[in-house]
Amino acid sequence: MSIRLVALAAPPARFAAALRAVWDAGDAVLPLPVDVPPAAVETLLAVLRPHEVRTVDPAGDVTTVARAGPLPCADDLAMVVATSGSTGVPKGVELTHAALAASTTASVARLGCRAGEPWVLALPTHHVAGVQVVRRAWAAGVEPVVVDGGDVEAIAATGTGREHVSLVPTQLARLVAAGVPLDGFRTILLGGAGAAPELLAAARALGGRVVTSYGMTETGGGCVYDAVPLDTVEVAVGAGGRIRLRGPVLLRAYRGGPDGAAGPPDADGAAGSGGASDTDGAPGPLDLDGWFTTSDVGRWDGQRLEVLGRVDDVVLSGGENVPANAVAATLRTHPAVRDAAVIGRPDPVWGAVAVAVVVPADPATPPTLEALRAHVRASHPAAHAPRGVVLVAAFPRDAMGKVVAASLRHLAAEASDDR
Repeated sequence: MSIRLVALAAPPARFAAALRAVWDAGDAVLPLPVDVPPAAVETLLAVLRPHEVRTVDPAGDVTTVARAGPLPCADDLAMVVATSGSTGVPKGVELTHAALAASTTASVARLGCRAGEPWVLALPTHHVAGVQVVRRAWAAGVEPVVVDGGDVEAIAATGTGREHVSLVPTQLARLVAAGVPLDGFRTILLGGAGAAPELLAAARALGGRVVTSYGMTETGGGCVYDAVPLDTVEVAVGAGGRIRLRGPVLLRAYRGGPDGAAGPPDADGAAGSGGASDTDGAPGPLDLDGWFTTSDVGRWDGQRLEVLGRVDDVVLSGGENVPANAVAATLRTHPAVRDAAVIGRPDPVWGAVAVAVVVPADPATPPTLEALRAHVRASHPAAHAPRGVVLVAAFPRDAMGKVVAASLRHLAAEASDDR
C-alpha cells in the first residue's frame, strides 16, 4: 500500500486522536497550524503537496478534501513538519517512524519518565515539539493533558507533582513572573529558543526542575539536554564552528523545494531549527558519513555542547566582526534593560551597523544609546558597541517563542542612530 500524506488541521484537544487515526491507517501526517490565515496555509499546501487535507472541528467532526498532484511518499515516512527557515519560504522536514521513535525513547530515558506519568501539552501541535509531547505521553501509556499554552493559570493548575511539561522560554517567564510554584512538575523541558541564565535561576528558585533542550525540526526536536547529547546522538563542530549532529533521530529528506520535488531547497534554517549543508557533495540534507550540519555555531569539548548562536549572528561592520549574541548578552546585564537583541542593518558607510533592540526594565526611564554603548565598551572592543537603538515593549515572537528575525530587521531600520 502506498503511503499517503494527510495534512491535518485539528484543535489541540482533538489532535492526539486525529494523529493516531492517520498513523493507524498507515499514512503520514503533515500537521497544519490552526491559527494562521487561509492564504498562508494554502501556500504551505502548494509547496508540500499532500494527498488530502483533513480538518477536525472542536466537536470532533471530520472533513476530508482531496488534493490534486500530490508528491509521492517514502514507505517509512511518518511526518512532514513545515518550517520556513530564515528565508520565509516553506519547506518540509521529512521524519520517519524510526527517527521519531529514537527521539522519544532517548528523551524519556534521559528524563527518567515513568509509566502513567502525564505530559502536559501546552505547545503548538504543528511543531515537532508539540508532537513529541504527545508521543512521550503515549510512551507512558497515557494521553496528553491539553491546556491553553498562553494561560498561565491553566498550566500551573496541571502541576500536581507527577506531570512533565514542555515549555518555551516565554511561557516559563510568564509562570515565573506570576510567582507560580514550579515544584509540581517532575520536569520542565525548556526549548524552542535560548533561555537567559536569569530566567533559569528564577525558575529553579521556585522549585522548577528545568532541563534545557537544544535541537531542531531536522533532529525530531531536542537532541541535546542540558548540553549533553541524548543517547545515540553524536555531536561535532566543523568548519567555522558549525555544529554537526549524527544519529537515528535525523530527518530523511526535505520535501518541496522550489521545483516542487523532494530534496533540500536551500541551506537556511530558522533560529533553533537548524539548516542543512551538503558539505561532501552528497544528495539530501546529510553528508556521506551521515552528519547533519546545522546553521548554529558552538563549542564541543567531547562531553558538553555550548551553543553560541547562528552562523548569521555576526554583523560585519567596517571590517570588524560584531558577535550579535555576545553583545546582546552584555546589553541584558545593564540594569535598565529587561531584554535585548542585536541585529545588523545595511549602512552605506560601514557596510552594516549593529542595532540594539531593547525592552526597557522601566519604560518610563529607558536607557539611552550612549549609556548602552558605554556598557558594551566596558567589556568588548569599541567596534562592538551598537550604533543604533530601538525601544520596544516586547520582542515579536512566533508560536514557539522564537524571536522573529524579519520583524527585528524591520525595527532596526527605524532605530535612532549614533554615527
